[in-house]
Amino acid sequence: MDYRKTAQDILDHVGGSKNIASAAHCATRLRLVIADNKKVSKEALENVDGVKGVFEASGQLQIILGTGTVNKVFAEFIDIAGITASSKAEAKEAAAEKQNWFMRAIKLLGDIFVPIIPAIVASGFLMGIMNSLDFMNSNGFLHINTHSSIYVFANLFSNIAYTFLQILIAFSAAKAFGANQYLGAVIGMIMIHPSLQNAYTVATEGVQQTQSVFFGLFKIDMVGYQGHVIPVIIAVWILAVIEKKLHKIVPEVLDLFVTPLVSVFVTGYLTLSIVGPIFVWAENAILGAIQWMLTLPLGIGSLIMGSLYAPTVVTGIHQMYTAIDIGQLAKYGVTYWLPLASAANVAQGAAALAVGIKSKDKKIKSLALPSSLSAFMGITEPAIFGVNLRFFKPFIAGCIGGGCGALYASLVHLGAKGTGVTGIFGILLCLNQPLQYLIEMVIAVGVAFAISFVIYKDAEPKAVTADVAETTGTTETVENIEIADNNKAEETLTSPVNGTQIPLSEVADETFASEMLGTTVAVEPADGKIVAPCDGEVSNIFETGHAVCITTESGGELLIHIGIDTVKMDGKGFTKKVSDGDKVHAGDILVEANLEEIKNAGYQTTTMMILTNTDEFGNVTKAEPAEVKTTSKVMILTK
Repeated sequence: MDYRKTAQDILDHVGGSKNIASAAHCATRLRLVIADNKKVSKEALENVDGVKGVFEASGQLQIILGTGTVNKVFAEFIDIAGITASSKAEAKEAAAEKQNWFMRAIKLLGDIFVPIIPAIVASGFLMGIMNSLDFMNSNGFLHINTHSSIYVFANLFSNIAYTFLQILIAFSAAKAFGANQYLGAVIGMIMIHPSLQNAYTVATEGVQQTQSVFFGLFKIDMVGYQGHVIPVIIAVWILAVIEKKLHKIVPEVLDLFVTPLVSVFVTGYLTLSIVGPIFVWAENAILGAIQWMLTLPLGIGSLIMGSLYAPTVVTGIHQMYTAIDIGQLAKYGVTYWLPLASAANVAQGAAALAVGIKSKDKKIKSLALPSSLSAFMGITEPAIFGVNLRFFKPFIAGCIGGGCGALYASLVHLGAKGTGVTGIFGILLCLNQPLQYLIEMVIAVGVAFAISFVIYKDAEPKAVTADVAETTGTTETVENIEIADNNKAEETLTSPVNGTQIPLSEVADETFASEMLGTTVAVEPADGKIVAPCDGEVSNIFETGHAVCITTESGGELLIHIGIDTVKMDGKGFTKKVSDGDKVHAGDILVEANLEEIKNAGYQTTTMMILTNTDEFGNVTKAEPAEVKTTSKVMILTK
């Protein structure tokens, strides 16, 4: 293969070097951020020698070249284009900039609110439990000593995240905007300073004090911003703009003193005098519009939103919903949005459950049943992307079920005392109306399950078994083949990690799922020890540690890829145990991966073992999906 010619052809078909905003690569793909997508010819790119596929994702044009090849093509590409290789972080940032303003705003809200959700969930759960205990105690169902330290402290802790919510939001927003997080926290403190009248008391006590600003130009109410979200975010954005500007113009010797002082004072004054009052009005208008929609006669508004909730998860818009929950909690004492989300989530789970029960395909069952359980717990992505959207009709059934559940919730005015958790455990946030919550769940689940069960049908069986790639040329499985271990024409590969080998249909990356790079085995790991599946030599271990290439004794070229899109972690969570050129034996540890850190970063840990030169073997066979250990045979190569 002429790597330079391939690089030149790619450059020509993406519109030349002036059309490239950023260029980077991972273990298998060239990742480009394009200035003008109209200048790109995907069809021509797919016909370039060495290119195995082209698609767009997350603002990047991803050109699949395969392990080893991508490194060489990338080196030639940046040389011909006359550009500098971008880091993974730079490429990610450039890709985000390519998205439209609306999606960037949605992503920003997610970046701000997702980190503080655990604190909100903890307070919300505790508030729900304490409200339930108070109700049962006052009505004689329980007899609790309300003066005990446990009860008093629990009451104290229950609303702490909401009491100081503005500080949490400000701290998180400062990180998102690139400002000093501690200065951001100070702005949050200013907005709920004890010298300001608590916003929650205005309705009963009226405004107690006003203050003239801008040299007597007008007066403002000296009221805090308890319960408000948008004004805090705008205030911290102003802080970030001022702070960054000052860092550039203030001499370094004075920067430590001048920049924090001026940034906080100017931001604080602008916030209390003009920015805060304007955006409080805007936030109230938005919340009022949402509440008006949710309270339309006969629950029509909730029916519509409950039906459309799942599609917004597909587009990523759902990341903004935490802000709606928090705003409603502050204004109404409950959030009417969370029950709507719960109905939509369990409905998608019920639709997937119907598929799992009705299908006679073992692979579909093994995917649909656990995915439905996940959705009942409030995590819908496996059910939506792995099952319902794949067959589409179950997705529509889930949308209808979610709408019906939301309709009932609206009719009975079901509200939650906190946010952050939906599905079955969402009842802990609705202990003031537990029966209504249960009925909502039953309606959503029943409608979605019934419709999905009726309209879903298994596809017609194919002539060959679905778990064997066309490139293998056989429908046999490992169990059907007797191996002579001393036959050098054959080589046995074991699982690279302990866990569960899964069908490729469950892999959340089309490149791996379609075996575009070669015959693939996917394992959901039970631990983070990634080992050599055979004797061989490490031909390349990526700097980030998320991928390892091994050349086997029979000439097989293996790529072991840990997780989906984990290249974006820039090496965090991965500890390399080998180097390029090392000789390894089956079972030797290659990489130690911190699975929790990967999951907490928002990435899946599915680990793929890919034979990238499948066409050089006469026969390649794979084991059926099952529980595996690092001693389990999962692939056999025959020359």
